[in-house]
Order: sequence, then structure tokens, then C-alpha cells
Amino acid sequence: MDFHHLILLLLFVSISVSEAKLSPNYYQKSCPDFERIVRETITDKQMSTPTTAAGTLRLFVHDCLVEGCDASVLVSSNSFNQAERDHDINLSLPGDAFEVVTRAKTALELSCPKTVSCADILAQATRDLISMVGGPFYTVKLGRKDGLVSKASRVEGNLPRISMSFDENIKIFESRGFTVQEFAALLGGHTIGFSHCKEFSDRIFNYGKTSGYDPALNPKFVAGLRQLCANSTRGGSMAAFNDVMTPGKFDNMYYQNLPRGLGLLAIDHALYASPRTRPFVEMFAKDQAAFFQAFSRAMEKFSVLGAKTGRNGEIRSRCDAFNSLRT
Repeated sequence: MDFHHLILLLLFVSISVSEAKLSPNYYQKSCPDFERIVRETITDKQMSTPTTAAGTLRLFVHDCLVEGCDASVLVSSNSFNQAERDHDINLSLPGDAFEVVTRAKTALELSCPKTVSCADILAQATRDLISMVGGPFYTVKLGRKDGLVSKASRVEGNLPRISMSFDENIKIFESRGFTVQEFAALLGGHTIGFSHCKEFSDRIFNYGKTSGYDPALNPKFVAGLRQLCANSTRGGSMAAFNDVMTPGKFDNMYYQNLPRGLGLLAIDHALYASPRTRPFVEMFAKDQAAFFQAFSRAMEKFSVLGAKTGRNGEIRSRCDAFNSLRT
């Protein structure tokens, strides 16, 4: 190999390495208004629709657990491909979460065209929304590319389901390198979450042979949930907050609720009931700072899960479609 070719090879390698590096300052020069635009977009949306923060966090989790944090969940299906968002587990993802990303993308395309990925917008918007409703402000590394694949057939088994055992839910995260403590901290996102009646109806209707509801639940809580879900025919659009005490605030109340029988989902109750996770529930319930620190570290790790860089992805012009037709 002559000197000229060696220089070209070294240059290519150095570019590849730099592309692979994610950084909080990734857009400092290429799109200096990135942070401001995302912040202003999420602020307007959250103020008009207060469930946006919870919905966007859920959307982000569903994105990252399938194919990595690459905005593959944002892609719409077409006649050639059934995309992730049309798998039955994703059909209840809230439209407001998709909309806040679309709004930010539209503004960013005007400010710095073909520069900012949808994956980065979703990651940044999630952090900013969590912070806006009282949660911790953690570091978001940027420079992700948008994924080139979005298939409904790849979803099953990668997202937690109510039919899964508690240990199966933990394994989803352990298989991606997360500890049990990190799993317990990430589940604290339920402090601003909400769930549809069909996701917990089996705990409040026709449970067992005596009271008809899960005895781990607070009876007054059950009465309220039964009233809410009475006409939902084991489904429907009715939903309840996962944290009934401070549903609009990101705090540690979720963990304080669990020993009181106020854990809405079976996985919430299991988090307290299981000896693997109860120590973390008790720690986070007593110490919000400890929860915020653990949640921040876990989210910093989670938000780069399977991130695409360089030629492994693209910067989509629209978040709901690949730049070129793919099957």
C-alpha cells in the first residue's frame, strides 16, 4: 500500500470513528438552535396537552426496546411493509407523542435541513418533558441516525406484556445489559404514566372466588377503578393514571403508593412483592434524590440502546417514512 492510499484509509477510519461517537454537543455547529427548538416545541405541546410527557416517555421506551433507539416506531406502514407501530401492542401509543416529534422535526427542517435525526428528537424531547414535569435533567448524547428497518414482525417478545411473568419482564431488560436496580428505577417512569382499562381489568373484575378483585389492591382504589372501567367492556379507550396521587408530577410517589395497594398494574405490585426488587422500591420511596439519580443513570444508558451511527442509518426527511422505499 502506497503512502497516498494509507492516508486515505486513515482518513476514512477517523471519519468512521467520529461518526460513531455520540455527544451532547453533536449539533453545536450544525444546528445551534436544536435544543431551543425542541424545548419550545415540547413546552407548547405539554401545556396544551398535559399527558404528552407520559405518552412520549412510553413511545421512547417502545422505540428503544425494538431495533434500538432509532425512531423505527415512528415509521408508518405502507402497502409493502407493516411497520412496528401497527403491531397490536403499539396501537395504543398516544398520538400526542407522535405529534410532538413531528412538530419539532418540521421546525428543525426549516432551521437546519437534513441535519437532525428523528431518533435524536425523540430522545431529547423525552428528557425535556420529564424535566418539565418535575423529573431529573439527565444527559442526552446525540448523533443517532434513524433506523432503516421497521417491521411489526420484530416487535413480539421485545416489549413487556401484561401476560408475561415478572421475571420475564426483568429478562427483557437484563438481556440488554440492565441490572435489576436499573429495571426498578426505569419502572418509576410509571409515576407519570397511564394505562387503559384492558391492561388491569383482570385485577378488578372476576378475580378469584371471594371479593372479585386482587386482594393486593386497596378496596377504595378498586371501587374507583371499577366505576371508571364499568363501560369499557374489558377494553375501550378509558384509562387510569399509574400514580393516582400525583399523576402529573414526576416524583417518587409511585414507589410510596405500592405498599398501600395503589399499584395499578400487576407489574407495579410485583415490583413491591418480589424480594428481588422490594429493597429498591423501599429505597426510592424514602429518598427521591436516590430515585432521581438511579433513574438518570439508567435513562442515560437506555437512551443509547442500539443507537445507529454512520452508514447504519439515515437522517429522515419525514419521521414517518424512510427516505427511499423499503420493504
